[in-house]
Amino acid sequence: MATQIRERLFSTPKLRVSLFGFLLFIVVSLEVAGAKLGRRSDASPTPEEVEQYNKYYNYADMTRLLQSAAQKYPLIANLSSVGRSVEGRELWVMRITREPHIDAPGKPKFKYVGNMHGDETVSRQVLVYLVEHLLTGYGEDPRVTELVNSTDIYIMPSMNPDGFEKSQEGDCSGEAEGRQNAKNYDLNRHFPDQFDKIDVDQDDIPEVRAVIKWILEKKFVLSGNLHGGTVVASYPFDDSVSHQQQGYYSRSDDDSLFRYLAKVYAQNHPVMKTGHPNCPDTPEEHFEDGITNGAQWYDVTGGMQDYNYIFGNCLEITMELSCCKYPLASQLHKEWDLNRESLLAYMEKVHIGVRGYVREATNGTALPDVSIVVAGINHNLTTGQYGDYYRLLLPGIYNISAVAPGYTSMMVHSVQVTEGKATELNFTLAPAVSQSAVSTSTISSTTTTSTTSAPTTTTTTTTTTSSTNSTENRVVLPGGKDGRPALSPPEHQPIQPQVFRHHNYADMELFLRKYSSEFRLIAHLYSIGRSVEDRELYVMVISDNPTIHEPGEPEFKYVGNMHGNEVVGRELLLNLIEYLCRNYGTDPEVTQLINSTRIHIMPSMNPDGYEVAKEGDAKGYRGRNNSNNFDLNRNFPDQFVTITEPRQPETMAVMNWLRSVPFVLSANLHGGSLVVNYPYDDDKEEITKYSKSPDDMVFKQVATAYSQENPLMHNGHPCEDLYPDEYFVDGITNGANWYNVPGGMQDWNYLNTNCFEVTIELGCVKYPKAKDLPTHWEQNRRALLQFIHQVHRGVKGTVTDIKDGTGIPNATISVEEIEHNITTAQTGDYWRLLVPGTYNLIASARGYKPVRIYATVPKDGVEVVDFKLTRAHSDSNGQTPKGPPATQDPSEEEFQSFIKDLSLGQGLEQLVKSTATDNSFRYRSYKELAEFLRGLTLNFPKITSLRSLGQSVEFRTIWALEISNKPEEAEPSEPKIRFVAGIHGNAPVGIELLLEFAAFLCINYGKNPAITRLINETRIVILPSINPDGRELSKEKHCTSTLGLTNSHDKDLDTDFFGNASQRVVEAQPETRAVMELILERGYTLSVALDGGSLLATYPYDKPVQPVENEGTLKYLANVYASNHPKMHLGDTGCPSNGQMGSIPDGVLRAAERQSHMGSMKDFSVDFGHCPEITVYTGCCLFPPVEQLATLWAENKKALLSMLVEVHKGVRGMVRDKSGKPIVGAMIVLNGGVRVFTAEGGYFHALLAPGNHNIEAVADGYQQQRQEVVVSSYEAASSIIIEFDMDNSIFGLPRELVVATAAASMTALVVTACIIWCVCSAKSNRQKDGFHRLRQHRDDYEDEIRLTSMGSKKSLLAHEFQDESESDEETLYANKL
Repeated sequence: MATQIRERLFSTPKLRVSLFGFLLFIVVSLEVAGAKLGRRSDASPTPEEVEQYNKYYNYADMTRLLQSAAQKYPLIANLSSVGRSVEGRELWVMRITREPHIDAPGKPKFKYVGNMHGDETVSRQVLVYLVEHLLTGYGEDPRVTELVNSTDIYIMPSMNPDGFEKSQEGDCSGEAEGRQNAKNYDLNRHFPDQFDKIDVDQDDIPEVRAVIKWILEKKFVLSGNLHGGTVVASYPFDDSVSHQQQGYYSRSDDDSLFRYLAKVYAQNHPVMKTGHPNCPDTPEEHFEDGITNGAQWYDVTGGMQDYNYIFGNCLEITMELSCCKYPLASQLHKEWDLNRESLLAYMEKVHIGVRGYVREATNGTALPDVSIVVAGINHNLTTGQYGDYYRLLLPGIYNISAVAPGYTSMMVHSVQVTEGKATELNFTLAPAVSQSAVSTSTISSTTTTSTTSAPTTTTTTTTTTSSTNSTENRVVLPGGKDGRPALSPPEHQPIQPQVFRHHNYADMELFLRKYSSEFRLIAHLYSIGRSVEDRELYVMVISDNPTIHEPGEPEFKYVGNMHGNEVVGRELLLNLIEYLCRNYGTDPEVTQLINSTRIHIMPSMNPDGYEVAKEGDAKGYRGRNNSNNFDLNRNFPDQFVTITEPRQPETMAVMNWLRSVPFVLSANLHGGSLVVNYPYDDDKEEITKYSKSPDDMVFKQVATAYSQENPLMHNGHPCEDLYPDEYFVDGITNGANWYNVPGGMQDWNYLNTNCFEVTIELGCVKYPKAKDLPTHWEQNRRALLQFIHQVHRGVKGTVTDIKDGTGIPNATISVEEIEHNITTAQTGDYWRLLVPGTYNLIASARGYKPVRIYATVPKDGVEVVDFKLTRAHSDSNGQTPKGPPATQDPSEEEFQSFIKDLSLGQGLEQLVKSTATDNSFRYRSYKELAEFLRGLTLNFPKITSLRSLGQSVEFRTIWALEISNKPEEAEPSEPKIRFVAGIHGNAPVGIELLLEFAAFLCINYGKNPAITRLINETRIVILPSINPDGRELSKEKHCTSTLGLTNSHDKDLDTDFFGNASQRVVEAQPETRAVMELILERGYTLSVALDGGSLLATYPYDKPVQPVENEGTLKYLANVYASNHPKMHLGDTGCPSNGQMGSIPDGVLRAAERQSHMGSMKDFSVDFGHCPEITVYTGCCLFPPVEQLATLWAENKKALLSMLVEVHKGVRGMVRDKSGKPIVGAMIVLNGGVRVFTAEGGYFHALLAPGNHNIEAVADGYQQQRQEVVVSSYEAASSIIIEFDMDNSIFGLPRELVVATAAASMTALVVTACIIWCVCSAKSNRQKDGFHRLRQHRDDYEDEIRLTSMGSKKSLLAHEFQDESESDEETLYANKL
């Protein structure tokens, strides 16, 4: 019967639909009810209960509101108190999560604390609003629902309820005394501090005591402490050991993570993200990105956020929410709107990083208080009571360990953390105690993707299996009574190398590649060059950030096997690499060394010699020298002796390596004795005697540090069988006092770099049997580590610009009474090894005033001494430059910062890495080149402009592509850079590099902010092919062929650029004319030409015996390119097929020294275009196979970009008259020689080497102006304004003097004329009386007078008709007339 009814029901369509609808209604109703389980049926707010955001809640109001909310939402809210204030008020905490009354694993704990300062009240209110938002939004808002379900949220609206009650609404500056608690203590100054002891009676700060207990019990993961008084997010540390009041960046081990978390809050806050709070009392205050390091802002001792990080498991930042501490209630709605999104977004970050459980292997029980160690971050946290942990991390790949007393520590390598939800990583630890031994477990790690509760969570399951048969990593327990194993947990025993053998080159190479790959987070393998027989000179760098120099972290190196047959150092360094890598994250000493030091290890400097040496050689010479039979430890430049032997490739590679890395301490490992030898190694007389260096005491200290850890070495009698008379006190010796070594490496280190190096002789037998290697390791293991520790002795710090805090590179650090200076690294940091004592330190830098500081070096450790230098802005006479001050608008300041970021540290390297593009390299014919350029203008019309400069002999167009944000407009205020290639058609690599460079810039415009900014601020002109006819003739893979070198008239175009007609024998080639016209347009700041056939950069002049006025600047520009090329700066041209084998210091050469000739393009550019030009030779092969183009692009990409950065440096400005009218064509003379001219708008820009420079401005009709400018290697050119006065000189004399002289002369002339007139007038009257007889007889003498000369007439008149009234004197005067 039931079956029949069921069949009728489901056979009728209408019944089926109705039944389905009924069931659907039931399911939906249940789901809605389930989503709203957090609410009671009466939880809907009445109109009176709806939050109005227009009033403050006092303690009674807040208590009532929180209690009411907890009652309304009992399934997701629980109200409790963690303690009481001084006046007995409860410190309420609202816990919001699903099932809030039980403590279960699986959800990270988060907290917000507000109103710590009682008068900073916005925080109190927004946290009350946040409670309401979470409770009312649960089940309605998916985001809130997910957050509450997955997070254990604790909200304390007021930590200082007593202070709030004293505060007054409208008090913006905190004058109402509500900041402190009722005992008048600032709660944010009385938590335990890492740098200071906080001395206070705990009964006076019950609020702090309660919160500390709460923090330690709950093991919070992330927290926010809400304050008021400005608008910024502040992150640890809040103070420093020096307690410098402001400006000291106190970095925590999780600094990058803290910065990220602070930015999350700030970037979601409309005001905070601007970085300009615009508070009335501090209108100038600015915080970049709206965040700040606490101590850099101002030093706060005893702060809560640092306590959370150091003593709890919790990362906390402090958010300042408003300029006014206690604003009017009418502002509360606005404040809630400003902070709501930030509060939610910040909470969500509790779910990033890694999470998981740690369980016991045998029974699966949870293990609490297990340390979770992340390699490279010296800050651990511990598991909770259920074995759960939550470790916040940024995306990346990490090695993570679980460490617990009594258990075998486990490290999981290469844990990938991605954006979004945390990666799940579970550990299972085996007990460490067994019958006879503790076995290091083997990790089996598999990564799967969970498809249940968290689809985006990556789960890594780690299991351990005992390896009782393995002896490789066995740790023997210390013995107890009667020889039985001790039952207490053993002290940590580091993992020792187990395999000892001699490694030939191939074996060593594989070993290094293996460890670099397996431990890539801390180990990085690179080569500094090649040996004579083309073997790589490998270096393994081991550090928490191995690929970069971290400011404040010293660079250390070990070099082994310099003499090929002295092999103990080679094997010990391979052992050391294994030891450091295997023990990182588990051994405290190793972890600390790697986290605080960048350790470079070169196992073999002479791999060729090693290959011919023989095992068992005790004191021989076979393999000692390199393949050219030169002793590398006699091949370095020497202070006393001229080394005549040719510099070897191994030597040059090491010298260039030392110039490129700011090493502090080093040891060179040798064999044949047992002693530490320190500088100097020779002396002037070349005799055996003590040759003391200025740092003799330091060298003794570091040498002794090694020898005393090697008992056999320290006793001073090393090789009694071989050298019975040899004795070294304490196992150390001055080099020259032992025997003279001219051309040694250790002295060159000390005299030419910042590095202190000693030479360590490791054993009496140079090439011992392999069976003896474990003994050598055991004898030297502790000494090798102890010597690395010595790099952290003395003083260290940074030298910064006092104005903007930027590190000053190449500043000099001098120690009074020690004649040996060191210089700062690129980021302004330095390390100066010193023995304990008090010293007078001086920091100086070109363009800055020196600063002197006294410092006391402690017996153990290092003293931090930071210098802040002030710029020395004055002209050559010490006068302040005339004219208005150079002003900078915010955008210019931002651009200055942008150029600094790219110039210092890894800025340019990071830009290169962030702008990878898909490349498909090929050699293009002329037709393809033209189509490619047109394609760029079609695809990127807003930033490109293509024009024809002319045509070649065979009528191929010579194209010029301009890339800028306004390519059709003249922008004289922007620097203009020219890239040129293809002047020699048989070297087409430059053509392809420039085409790829153009595409790279265009594709990244608008996508990459740095590239976009560079294009917006620069006019880039690219001439990819000057000699297209020659290019069409050249052939791929012809590395030395001259086919295509010349144009179709068989003319080398780089010999055809002549500015004077008198120098030109024949008419210029059409290609040359086209380029010359472009150069003569002027306005260019820099030009870079690409060529081939070598690997170096050259600077003008090409013409022989030509003095170079601006050589320092030209050489510097070439150096910039070479230093940003991974091979060029090493100086090894390496072109034997071209006859150019040899070493060029820094890879830079004056062009005439390479191949002098007349009529070069770069010489013409300098002489007639007033633009510096360098030529870059990209490789030995003129026309390499197409497969090599990708590598060549990778090598030159950073260097090409460096030119776009460099063109913004030097000096730039505007010339105008007093009325503000720009003066075009004014001549700017640099250092009395090089000239540039102002362009339209009066603008000029000239590149100069870093340092102080004199500039003169000259223009017709104006007074000459002079200024002194300071040019930095890392700063953009600051704009200067030169104002002319009218020229007041005439004939080189002051105008006033000339006018006065002229006026006096005119006055004298007038007076003289008046006198003459008066005299003549008087004489005329007397003559009227005396000549009456003449007039009476005039008719008689008229004919005679006409016939006589004027002289005769005068004579006649003077003698025959003399006026009797005239004196003799008057007669004489009349005769003269």
